[in-house]
Amino acid sequence: MKLTLLADGFAAELAGESDTEKLMRDLAAELRPGDVVALSGDLGAGKTTFARALIRHLANNPDEEAPSPTFTLMQAYELPPFPLLHLDLYRVADPAELIELGFEDRDERAVVLMEWPERAGDLLPTDRFEIALQLAAHRGPDHRDARLVGHGAYAGRARRIGLIRDLMGRSGFAEARRSPLAGDASTRAYERLLRPGAAKPFDAVLMNAPRRPDGPPVKNGKPYSAIARLAEDVAPFVAMARGLHERGFSAPEVYAADLDNGLLILEDLGDGSVVAGAPPAPLAPCYMAAAEMLAALHGMDLPDTLPVASGIDHVIPPYDLDAMLIEVELLPAWYLTHAGIALPQAALDSFFAAWREVLTPLLDAPQTWVLRDFHSPNIVWLPEREGARKVGLLDFQDAVMGPAAYDVASLAQDARVDVPEAMEVALLGAYVASRRKTDPAFDAALFAQHYATMAAQRATKILGIFARLDRRDGKPQYLRHLPRIQDYLRRALAHPALAPLADWHAAHLPGILRR
Repeated sequence: MKLTLLADGFAAELAGESDTEKLMRDLAAELRPGDVVALSGDLGAGKTTFARALIRHLANNPDEEAPSPTFTLMQAYELPPFPLLHLDLYRVADPAELIELGFEDRDERAVVLMEWPERAGDLLPTDRFEIALQLAAHRGPDHRDARLVGHGAYAGRARRIGLIRDLMGRSGFAEARRSPLAGDASTRAYERLLRPGAAKPFDAVLMNAPRRPDGPPVKNGKPYSAIARLAEDVAPFVAMARGLHERGFSAPEVYAADLDNGLLILEDLGDGSVVAGAPPAPLAPCYMAAAEMLAALHGMDLPDTLPVASGIDHVIPPYDLDAMLIEVELLPAWYLTHAGIALPQAALDSFFAAWREVLTPLLDAPQTWVLRDFHSPNIVWLPEREGARKVGLLDFQDAVMGPAAYDVASLAQDARVDVPEAMEVALLGAYVASRRKTDPAFDAALFAQHYATMAAQRATKILGIFARLDRRDGKPQYLRHLPRIQDYLRRALAHPALAPLADWHAAHLPGILRR
């Protein structure tokens, strides 16, 4: 497929059925509920064939009947990702016919696939994808010229489809089939890429991570992401992946990168889970290996600057007091509202005073790479590898320079699965034992204090994040984790060094301490 990128999409020379299928799959990967796709072109250009292929692909059924709606005008489908309406307006003389068919009363989640869109008149939405197909018989009987553009709010999305196809073509993945992977709580999206003839069931992963837009200023003119030291683009991921890989850890190899547009093609580490059962429970050997992997990493002398590409460096930001405090602020900002609790300003002032008191000692702790989300969804078990390389690492773009205890707390108080208290203690013991092998002077008691502080800070942050995901982002599924996080917070607050925080919770959130 020969591609020409445009400001609002791309033009492509399709050299036969294979290229047409690639275009269809590229569009399918971007479609969201409520999208509108207009298919234009002369008779025989392949609009209905394209539409039928798209419906069968979304149905995950190559035998889906998908009849042409030439006479019925509109055909409805209930497909796994969303409902779909396929319209053929060739016989429509007046847009009012669409109103009679109930087009304006359609399910707002339905994707609309419309042939002969020019006959819809004012009923054609301003925001839409448009695919124009044209015969290119001078190149061959099955050749087409295609143009996929986005109108209105779809322009950037249409161009991104072209950028992804361009990167795949330039990096040896032009023939790869794409299949979506479950995402995380972020705006990033992932797809598996499988090239024909690949020797294993997984080949590579496409990471689609547009640059994070700055949110509104929340303090001192800065947005939350800047204060919390969150990555704004994929450069930190590339730097950390290569830094970890070079030091003998199983971070994905970066096969290809479009840094400007936030697109990466990465080594696929597979599906080796560190949890099992229903509900999922941690697999002790995997978690122990992960604790020992962290000990190996934290025992190294690690730089705060890493190369990204020629002439481009990434400075790993510090996990400073402002970053830690803006994260715990999520509890009063979101969790208290979720819990229906309103506190006077004096109580909030004492909350932050207590946190400053317990966090300040950590600023003098030895600084290391804090991967920041080191728990089961981001760890892959690789039993065929040796030593620390058995633990595959997926999520580290928000890495900071901070206390080693943070990632140990992320693992031993896994936000997504119940880690029994006995296992938590065993993980801490394994970590301390590994550290003492290389540093006999490692201070276990001081580390335990740092661990409790970081565990409490992380639990406090996550209570706020999961409440925010429900209230702001419409993702109530995260609320089921709240009791677990509350229990983790109770465990952490039992440490004597956290007495100021325990006293605050006893006065204002006693339910957490009573669990």
